[in-house]
Amino acid sequence: MVSLSWRTAVTAAFASVASAQTWSACNPTQRTDCPPNTALGMAINVDFTQGGVNSFNAYGGTPTYSKNDGVSFTVAKPGDSPQLSSIFYIMFGRVEITMKAAPGAGIVSSVVLQSDTLDEIDFEWLGADNTYVQTNFFSQGKTATYDRGQFNPAPNSQGQFIKYTIDWTSERIAWYVGGTLVRSLTVNDAGGQYPQSPMQVKFGAWSGGDSANSPGTIQWARGPTDYSKGPFSMAVKSIMVADYSTGKSYRYGDTSGTWQSIIAEGGKVNGNLGKSGTVTVTASAPAASNTGVASGSVPVGGIGAVSGDASGSGSGSTGGTKTTYGVPDGWVMKPDGKIVPIGAASAMMRPPQGLLVATSLVTVALAAFVGCLA
Repeated sequence: MVSLSWRTAVTAAFASVASAQTWSACNPTQRTDCPPNTALGMAINVDFTQGGVNSFNAYGGTPTYSKNDGVSFTVAKPGDSPQLSSIFYIMFGRVEITMKAAPGAGIVSSVVLQSDTLDEIDFEWLGADNTYVQTNFFSQGKTATYDRGQFNPAPNSQGQFIKYTIDWTSERIAWYVGGTLVRSLTVNDAGGQYPQSPMQVKFGAWSGGDSANSPGTIQWARGPTDYSKGPFSMAVKSIMVADYSTGKSYRYGDTSGTWQSIIAEGGKVNGNLGKSGTVTVTASAPAASNTGVASGSVPVGGIGAVSGDASGSGSGSTGGTKTTYGVPDGWVMKPDGKIVPIGAASAMMRPPQGLLVATSLVTVALAAFVGCLA
């Protein structure tokens, strides 16, 4: 049970860190020369028990893979904050992740949807709490108040694999735990703070209770972190990501950051919404439901964007929006999340940014070998 006194104390603590800076490699609300975002434009279902896929890049550490647990994100020492971040963006969509949260006071497991404008939708689990998950949303990195978070029931989140879902449309956001709707938010209820720009998908673990972090972050994470009791691991078996829009990329038509300003190059915003057979999971607006406890204590970012936190994210760490490399020309995304050459029978697991370079090196090597035989 989350005590009122604890929530009140942490809310007060976060008043002192409300000015924490979020950042983006190129923020389209501040600049007009930002590159377009690579669009997913389809649905993928990644089974991490079969290994990694090259549509997600690793930052902040090295995730490990096993047939039992899928991909694991382990925090063992100060500075560890392993995460996977998609090379693609979705423009409205659905994310289903089957995972087990990391234990340990001060340890935070995070699933974050985040845009270049710093719109954000979160699930975050505190290692000191095995019964609740925190849900949150932000618009354009605005952190004047921390009054959008909720504690929602997630019993035994560290002891079993549970499917968590974020379903996001232009009209509402719905958070599910194990198939149960625990929170919904309509655009009208968001007070002008509704996330509505193309999002990357990020997930991983970090130490909010690290001694190098701000006092407010440490208190929110219910730290400090005692690394001698670790290592602490979050595990993800699978993730399904469905993009409710179509096209090759998403471009900002102006600096407003509104969804109406987004241009789907080669497609249409909301072009997949409701099209069975194109996207296997489609949106259905649930009735309004909020089974959580309101909390002003949940900070922006998690692994996404809190600047200055030693084991979280921001300048000098692994969070914020990253320079990403999309699907190279002549390559295609498969439904299992692997990027392969068009017409290839098998997936290649090299990082997307190295695919074309690797192909060139192989060609050179083969030419040299043939030359030697001659």
